[in-house]
Amino acid sequence: MTRPARLTPAVLMLSTALLLTSCGSGGGDESSSDKIKGADGGQAEASARPSSSASSERAGQPKIPLPASLTMNFEGWSNSDPKLQAVLDDGKEALRANHAAVIEADPDAAYVAFYNEGAALESARTWIKGFVKTDDSLIGKVRVFEPQVRLNSQGLGVLFYCADESKASTKNRKTNKVVGTPDNVSPYLQYRTTLEKTSKGVWKTRSVETERGACGQ
Repeated sequence: MTRPARLTPAVLMLSTALLLTSCGSGGGDESSSDKIKGADGGQAEASARPSSSASSERAGQPKIPLPASLTMNFEGWSNSDPKLQAVLDDGKEALRANHAAVIEADPDAAYVAFYNEGAALESARTWIKGFVKTDDSLIGKVRVFEPQVRLNSQGLGVLFYCADESKASTKNRKTNKVVGTPDNVSPYLQYRTTLEKTSKGVWKTRSVETERGACGQ
């Protein structure tokens, strides 16, 4: 099965022709390319407690309309430190929001702006508009795994994680044609993001970089 590789958010300097999703680059002095040293990936706590994003309700927190046609499985997405868990939770929701907006064909969805800002918001909207222009949606399964998270010296959240798109595809709304990842393109993508906490307690993604093939199985 082949598909145009557009499923994944990627840094603009990378070849966008080889991507299925698209966030972008951004950031300032503390970019998402910071190395994570000694970060707790949360694997040990994967079964210790459920993600707080499922139970916490904050004022104005939007619901993300992600349908059953696209499943996003987050593996090991927990951490024993509440502060780091909050970064994980909102980083997860930013990714879910961007994918939901593609399916809803709504670049200006409130939930996208709720979890993204600055360069990350601009590139997310550009990516979503690309799907709207071609009248494509997303289906299948995306596995998101190996999260690494820390707070840097400026208090920003630095979150790295991997995504496996091997079971995800694009589907045209008019023709119902399903197109998958080309055989010569790695379905594995590493995300390198930075997040900043707002006065309302939301960790908004402000920059995203990606590298295809940087993650294994």
